[in-house]
Amino acid sequence: MLAGNWKMHTTSAEATTLIEGIATAARAAKDREVVVGPPFTLLETAKRAIGDAPISLAAQHLHWEPKGAFTGEVSGEMLRDIGCSHVIIGHSERRQFFGETDATVSQRIGAALRVGLHAIVCVGESLEQRENNQTLAVIDTQIRGGLHGLDAAAFASLTVAYEPVWAIGTGKVATTEQAEDVHAAIRKQLGTLVGGDVAETVRILYGGSVKPDNVDALMAQPNIDGALVGGASLDPKAFSRIIEFSN
Repeated sequence: MLAGNWKMHTTSAEATTLIEGIATAARAAKDREVVVGPPFTLLETAKRAIGDAPISLAAQHLHWEPKGAFTGEVSGEMLRDIGCSHVIIGHSERRQFFGETDATVSQRIGAALRVGLHAIVCVGESLEQRENNQTLAVIDTQIRGGLHGLDAAAFASLTVAYEPVWAIGTGKVATTEQAEDVHAAIRKQLGTLVGGDVAETVRILYGGSVKPDNVDALMAQPNIDGALVGGASLDPKAFSRIIEFSN
């Protein structure tokens, strides 16, 4: 899976141009799934621009309730109605700036799965946590807190994205060895929740300054099953190259 998280970027015209710019690469990518995650205001525009291209549409967030007095929020039912098939949950920016917790991540995952949305669940450590050798403990807590109580069937509709917070938007990137070590640990942790056979089927994406010049090396790692891309997903040439990675 190669997923682009557009964050709070693009106008309607820019979104259309961006999708048109990656459509050729998406059509040629027979063995990989391409996903774009525009802001809420552009989901309908993006759906129209996608047309019959093999590009899945993701929202960047959802509320855990189906409806109610939650000003500024969007429900899973609303996302499905507008054409979304995926939703990003628990991104570090939601955790850092908007009070997201492992408990609310769990609630949002449940809401997504109830309406048939594929959940892209983000985990990752801060620079301070990495420097204090807390990476695996932090990831373990986030996975157990967010995915607690899910049965094996739920993992068919779930992707995990490892995004070291210190590498998001900084230009820094984990080495291939660092990324692979954490991905392998995540798969092992998933195995303790649902069994090794199921854990082997779960895609684990890497996110954190993924670019055309590092995607091939990252994707060559055995436990890296794709990428959640930020800034480079806003450049159609760069994201097309990421979609076309070679390993």
